[in-house]
Amino acid sequence: MATEEIKELPKSWAMIGGDGPQSYTQNSSYQKGVVDASKEMVTEGIKDKLDFKSLAFDSSNDTFRIADFGCSVGPNTFFAVENIIKAVEHKHHAQFNNSPPLAFQVFFNDLPTNDFNALFKTLHSNRKYFAAGLPGTFYGRLLPKSTLHFAYSSYCLQWLSKVPKEVVDSKSPAWNKGSIQCDGLKKEVTKAYSAQFQIDMNTFLNARAQEIVGGGLMVIIMAGLPDGIIMSQAGVGMYYELLGSCLADMAKLGEISEEKVDSFNLPLYYSSSTEIEEIIKVNGNFSIEIMDSLSHQIWQTSKESNIEVSVSGGRAVFQGLLEEHFASEAAEKIFEHFAKKLADNFSIFDGAAYEHIDHFILLKRHFN
Repeated sequence: MATEEIKELPKSWAMIGGDGPQSYTQNSSYQKGVVDASKEMVTEGIKDKLDFKSLAFDSSNDTFRIADFGCSVGPNTFFAVENIIKAVEHKHHAQFNNSPPLAFQVFFNDLPTNDFNALFKTLHSNRKYFAAGLPGTFYGRLLPKSTLHFAYSSYCLQWLSKVPKEVVDSKSPAWNKGSIQCDGLKKEVTKAYSAQFQIDMNTFLNARAQEIVGGGLMVIIMAGLPDGIIMSQAGVGMYYELLGSCLADMAKLGEISEEKVDSFNLPLYYSSSTEIEEIIKVNGNFSIEIMDSLSHQIWQTSKESNIEVSVSGGRAVFQGLLEEHFASEAAEKIFEHFAKKLADNFSIFDGAAYEHIDHFILLKRHFN
């Protein structure tokens, strides 16, 4: 499968920085729930699958290197890293009983427009590792060969490197007029999104294969769908459909142009476990050690809380995209419309046939 490293992604794809009320820091509770739900699986995976001797580790004077690809801003990445380090320390102690403690180096990666200042302001002073920022898209090489012993990426790889060009081409059979997502209802659109996902995943795996040592591990956590289910059947697809309907309503009111709406698509693809498994096997650089789905609470206890979290969380993630495409003033109005539409239509989520799932994948780098 042909791949091409992506050197740059649109700056708007970074989450809202800082620590204000609209920031990703304050509005990423769902993503924090994913980290919490995966904690035990990460710990057990390291316990069972990490082997220091196969990594040619000495019992002392070695540095264990970790990278979080797509760290964003806020504390979630620190929770994940601290759990990884704790599990690695336990495994190291089990294999080298009385050895000196390991040294750790952690690379925090995200787009150059990520708010690294806000991220590093919240680094704990008593952390057990040396920290470094690693700006750049993870759809390409970011580190020297055989640098890492453990790679981690949570809630990032459902983001494509670009929207497939066919879905915004009015002359293409895959033109996605009337929708802002891959809802699964039109096979040509689904095929275009799936092809881009395959290219991006293969590019990501090839890049990490260069950076991770033989026997090193990688955890991937990403949003997806149950096998055989399409987005329009899942609650998350209904969420994006409501957002898209707000754009259509605003176009009818003359607040934004219909042409702008027709050319806007989310660069998101929710894949099945079968599709991901096939991509990893064809790529051939990693063995699948664990492949499972996470279970954690999606909704809050009250409708009001759900609406608030849904709107603020969506704003923290998508505001940059909407501002770039429709301008800042229009983006503000979009979220005003969205809040009202969610409140009026929240009952549809109770009738959703399926929820999306969160894939948990533990890979081991083959030895060359």
